[in-house]
Amino acid sequence: MTRVGIGYDVHQYAEGRAFILGGVEIPHAKGLKGHSDADVLSHAIADAVLGALGEPDIGYWFPPSDASIEGISSLKILEKVAEIARSKGASIENVDSTVIAEAPKVRPHAAAMKERIGAALGISPDRVGVKATTNERLGFVGREEGVAAMAVACISLAPSAA
Repeated sequence: MTRVGIGYDVHQYAEGRAFILGGVEIPHAKGLKGHSDADVLSHAIADAVLGALGEPDIGYWFPPSDASIEGISSLKILEKVAEIARSKGASIENVDSTVIAEAPKVRPHAAAMKERIGAALGISPDRVGVKATTNERLGFVGREEGVAAMAVACISLAPSAA
C-alpha cells in the first residue's frame, strides 16, 4: 500500500542563531527561532512522513516543553521519524519539499541538503527533492520576518503492516 503525507512549518528569524536548513548551516545575518535548531525544512519533511504514517506531528514526538531536546539537530528528528516508519513496517519512498524565503539562496546548498536529509531518512539523495521560491515580497516571508517550508512524503507499507 502506498500512502502520502504533507508537512508545513514556519519559523521566525532570530538574531544570534545559526541558519540551519536541511541540516546545512548557511551563512546568513540571522538564524531561525525554535526549541530545536529550527530547521524549518527538516520539520516540514518530518511532518510529511509522520502524516503518511497516520502519526501525530513532530510537536507530539518532540514537544517544546521537553528541556532535554533543546537545541536538538533536526536531522535527529528525521532519524527518529525514519525509525518510527520502520517500526510500522513502512519504507520511505521519496520526499519532495519547497522552502519559501526571500533569502538566503537555497540552490547552492541543495545538493548538501539532499545528502543530509537522505542519510537521516535512510534513502538515497536522488529520492529527496529540495526546491526554493520567494514569496514575491508578500506577507511575513516577503517582509523577511521568517521562513516557511512545505513537503510531501510517499511511503510504502508492507502488506502485513497495511
